[in-house]
Amino acid sequence: MAEIMDRNMKFDNRYLKSLIFPLMLEQLLAVSVGFVDTLMVSTVGEAALSGVALVDNINRLVIMVFSAFATGGIVIVSQYYGRGEKEHSRLSCGQLITLMEVFSLIILAVFVLFARPMLSAVFGKVADDVMDAAVIYLVLTSISYPFLAVYNSGAAIFRSFGNSKISMKISFVMNLINVLFNAIFVFIFNMGVAGVGLATLISRVFAAVVMWCFMNSDRNMLRIQSVREYTPKMEYISRILKIGVPSGIENGMFQIGKLLVVSMVATLGTSAIAANSIAYQIIDFPNIPGVSIGLALVTISGQCMGAGDVSAARYYTKKLIKTAYICDWICKGLLFISASFIVGWFSLSDVAAAEAVKVLRAFFIAAIVIWPLSFTLPNSLRAAGDVRYTMCVSIASMWICRIAASYLFVFTFNMGLMGVWLGMFVDWYVRGVCYIFRFIGHRWEKIKVI
Repeated sequence: MAEIMDRNMKFDNRYLKSLIFPLMLEQLLAVSVGFVDTLMVSTVGEAALSGVALVDNINRLVIMVFSAFATGGIVIVSQYYGRGEKEHSRLSCGQLITLMEVFSLIILAVFVLFARPMLSAVFGKVADDVMDAAVIYLVLTSISYPFLAVYNSGAAIFRSFGNSKISMKISFVMNLINVLFNAIFVFIFNMGVAGVGLATLISRVFAAVVMWCFMNSDRNMLRIQSVREYTPKMEYISRILKIGVPSGIENGMFQIGKLLVVSMVATLGTSAIAANSIAYQIIDFPNIPGVSIGLALVTISGQCMGAGDVSAARYYTKKLIKTAYICDWICKGLLFISASFIVGWFSLSDVAAAEAVKVLRAFFIAAIVIWPLSFTLPNSLRAAGDVRYTMCVSIASMWICRIAASYLFVFTFNMGLMGVWLGMFVDWYVRGVCYIFRFIGHRWEKIKVI
């Protein structure tokens, strides 16, 4: 039955593979570079590693907001595209680029001007050498935000009509440049944290330039025809923001919650910060299939809903969630087996290494049951425009479950770093249950975004 449906419906298995595999490779490249960055920084010392780890949480917040705007753009563009209204799709692309650039410039100015007081306000009292490293890294990565915005905008535009190969190719070269300059700046010029930040900046400048060239080439079916199309048009901006703002608030509050949790980790000492940072870097790898399938769901479900084919949106969501689960079990099973070996690659103290292995194995036990429902499934709801529900669930679960539970486990039951991770697992299960019940219902099918 499924094979018959695949032949009759727009997205056959070949199309799905051509969309998802480049996304997986792109995510793998991004995560690998972050992993290599952390590995290189760990050779400089735990203070440098901890400083970079703290700033990475802020960078993730900014990137999540970028992703939220990009999601808003993909939903609007893909729904117009699913209807066959390419003119509206193209105009939406121009507005997305303008929106993301304005936001990135504002954030750049704030972070460069107020780096140290902002870090002190967020993380409280940390060691002076950790703070110095964090300030350097934050300023350099902040300068790269406008270039990252160009890359993310372009990637979103190409994905909206099913082309994920462009961003994959650019990402490959970008990450190769990042690793190369990291090695040069850290190991040859002994620049430490500054070298890692500068390498990130150079690689993102390259990605922005190349993506801009592709966006203005014939490879882009939604190529901007005139500079006037970048001029703000509230009709399209409001539609993008209708999706992007709730998603941005959701992502932003999620990351702010994580920052509060990280500030809690900071009170547990440098070893706990280092162990937590390494563990977060490692878990990104087994999450790649679920994240990639979630990105594909935005495009596929968005086009189905734009065409008015709700049954297709349901069918492909179920199909891709099953795929996400299979990949999840395989990848996270491998992590459980190899956790100690992988952690051994980093220059950690015995205490930090043991703590990292412990939380990684706990992560496996918790994640294989619920992770795809918590983080892959809601992308189908977002593609349909059901962003307020996902926002409310995410924020409520983060603050009521993760933060409250983490404080309880850490400060009442004295569970240390493991208490923080147990709080995270509670959050996952609550949001996963909420999303599956929403999907089973029909309210999300009736939402209109264009």
